[in-house]
Amino acid sequence: QVQLVESGGGLVQAGGSLRLSCAASGSILSINVMGWYRQAPGKQRELVANIISGGSTTYADSVKGRFTISRDNAKNTVYLQMNSLKPEDTAVYYCNAQGRRRPLPGTFDSWGQGTQVTVSS
Repeated sequence: QVQLVESGGGLVQAGGSLRLSCAASGSILSINVMGWYRQAPGKQRELVANIISGGSTTYADSVKGRFTISRDNAKNTVYLQMNSLKPEDTAVYYCNAQGRRRPLPGTFDSWGQGTQVTVSS
């Protein structure tokens, strides 16, 4: 079993910054993809950004140029630096990780518990 623990959410004024962290633990052999999703009230969960093991990244159009995703493979941790935050960024942010676990040929697709990000205008 693989667990994800998120931290770093909170309340910030528009234009401000926050940094989210997500650490994966458990019987991990390798992590292929780590990413961040968000879900605002009344809306579907959407991809914010993800990063694969080689370092390639994908961003939602709405956050390009403002958010930066990075990962520390040695710590099985992914980060999301969020700058120039807007009220429309308000949502619960979820961490996701996919990879291989022990015992082989186990795989995992795990989610964190979510962390609230609120941006006031």
